[in-house]
Amino acid sequence: MNLFDLQNKVAVVTGGTHGLGMAMAEGLAHAGAELVITGTTPEKMDKALDYYKNKGYRATGYLFDVTDERIAADEVHRIIDIHGKIDILVNNAGIIKREQAISMSVSDYRKVIDVDLVGPFIMSQLVAKGMMQRRQGKIINICSMMSELGRNSVSAYAAAKGGLKMLTRNLATEWAPYNIQVNGIGPGYFATSQTAPIRVDGHPFNEFIIQRTPAGRWGNPEDLAGTAVFLASKASDFVNGQIIYVDGGILATIGKPANE
Repeated sequence: MNLFDLQNKVAVVTGGTHGLGMAMAEGLAHAGAELVITGTTPEKMDKALDYYKNKGYRATGYLFDVTDERIAADEVHRIIDIHGKIDILVNNAGIIKREQAISMSVSDYRKVIDVDLVGPFIMSQLVAKGMMQRRQGKIINICSMMSELGRNSVSAYAAAKGGLKMLTRNLATEWAPYNIQVNGIGPGYFATSQTAPIRVDGHPFNEFIIQRTPAGRWGNPEDLAGTAVFLASKASDFVNGQIIYVDGGILATIGKPANE
C-alpha cells in the first residue's frame, strides 16, 4: 500500500473549496498529502478550510484567479516559498454556462474557455517548472464526459473540456522525459448541491441518468477520491496522458432500449 502513500507531498487543488474538488482534495489529504487549496470566494474558502482542519488535515488556502497569468505566477511562487515545493497539481477550477450556441454571447464563450482550458495551461506551466528541476511531479486535469460527447446547450464547456483532454496528452508527451505524469479524470454525473434540483424522484433528467448509467445511480463525490489518489501517487508512475472516466459505465454502453 506504500504505492498510494502521499506523506510529505504537497498537493495544490484549484477550486478545492466545494463540490468534487473538495472530495478529491479530501482523498489526497487522507492519503497523507498537505493540501493547498485555491479559490475565488472568501466565504467558501473559510468554510472549506474549517472542514479540512476539523478532519485533522493540513490545509492552507490562497484566493486568486487562475486565469490571471501575472497573479497566478506570484501566487505559485508564494506557495513554493511557504510550502517548499508542489508535488501534485489538480486543475479542478471550472465553470459552465448553459446556453444554446446560436444565442450564446462570444464573451460568455470566451469566459468558459478561459477558466476551463486556459487556466489549467497557466497553472500547469507555472508548476511544471519546479517539477522539471526535481524531475518528478503529478498533474491531474479534471476533464468531463463532454471531453468525448456533445450535449445540448454546453458548446463552450464541451469545447473547453475536449481541448483539456488534448492538452493533457500534449503536456504528458512534452514533460514525460522529466518524470512528470500528466493525466485526467473525467467525472460522470455526480450528486452535488448543483445537481440536487434535478435529482428528485420523478424528474425526467434524474430518471434519464439512472437509466443511462449501468451502475444505476448518480456518483457520490467520494467516488472520485480513489482515482485522484492513484494518479497522484507512485502507483501511476508509468501512466501518462490518460483520461480515466469515473462515470459508472456511461461511456461504455449505448444505453438501455426503452422496452428493456
